[in-house]
Amino acid sequence: MSVTIHDVARRANVSISTVSRAFTSPDLVRQQTRTRVLAAASELGYHAAGAAQPVPSVRTGHIGIVVSDLGNPFFTGVLNGVQARARQDDIAVLFANSDEDPATEQNLVRRMAKQVDGVVLCSPSMSDDQLRALAGQTTLVLLNREVPGIPSIVMDAADGMRQAIQHLAALGHRRCAYLGGPRTSWSNRARRLGLAEAAERHGTDVVEFGPFPPVFEGGLQGADLALAADVTAIVAYNDLVAFGALARLNARGVPVPDEISLVGFDDLVFAAISAPPLTTIAMPTEAAGRAAVTILLGLLDGEADAHTTQVLDTYLIVRATTAPPTTRPAT
Repeated sequence: MSVTIHDVARRANVSISTVSRAFTSPDLVRQQTRTRVLAAASELGYHAAGAAQPVPSVRTGHIGIVVSDLGNPFFTGVLNGVQARARQDDIAVLFANSDEDPATEQNLVRRMAKQVDGVVLCSPSMSDDQLRALAGQTTLVLLNREVPGIPSIVMDAADGMRQAIQHLAALGHRRCAYLGGPRTSWSNRARRLGLAEAAERHGTDVVEFGPFPPVFEGGLQGADLALAADVTAIVAYNDLVAFGALARLNARGVPVPDEISLVGFDDLVFAAISAPPLTTIAMPTEAAGRAAVTILLGLLDGEADAHTTQVLDTYLIVRATTAPPTTRPAT
């Protein structure tokens, strides 16, 4: 098999774009980094003629970010973090919304790659292979998605779910419902992983429903199913779904948390002012946005690890939508 630019990047522990710059614009790469790249290329027998499209020799001073749903306040926090960190280095941010469509995501990143120095791709729904192909066309950092070989920032949703189930189990809940997110969502898979582990550890029976759209209407649908399953607590994919479930429970005259407890995910600004205030898992969205830009700029300078995955902690915030079940099951 022929040696590719991916092989050189992996051997030198740098990004694909740094390898390209080392050959096409060596003045933009630190001498130590360029020496490492050339050594890796020599060891592997790589020739620059097979490199990916060269990176422009002059920085644009712009980076891009693509999010999956601008209507979701989760991404507002991410954008705030991205812009705040970029501003520190006098970098302009171009952003776009993919409407959770993989083809649109792919097209947006390809078009952005011609105008920016690198792209932060937030909660993408493309396949791993599609993402790896894009990483060969521009400097790419993933946020809220993990793919081996591509730098990423992830929030520990699995541990957040473990905290949620542990909290409910400590209150005495033994039968809970999970209102799941989109079927192809990496975040939903992470939540379900934590859910399965915590349910087994605490002896909790969990009934899963979904997939639901990660919006208010998804919770309206899910609440009726959860009530029919005779659960004492509901965990929602995110706060928007939780708000929908809360509205439906109120409409049906089911008091929260007197008859059923409810836990969300994200800790949106509205969670603290809902009626009642929502118990939820806080996701460090602004910190994730900042970290993604820091890694992206480090990659552009040839100083960051091209294969890093940074995991940010999540934590439970207990408010007024969780309480012991009305009738505690026998133990």
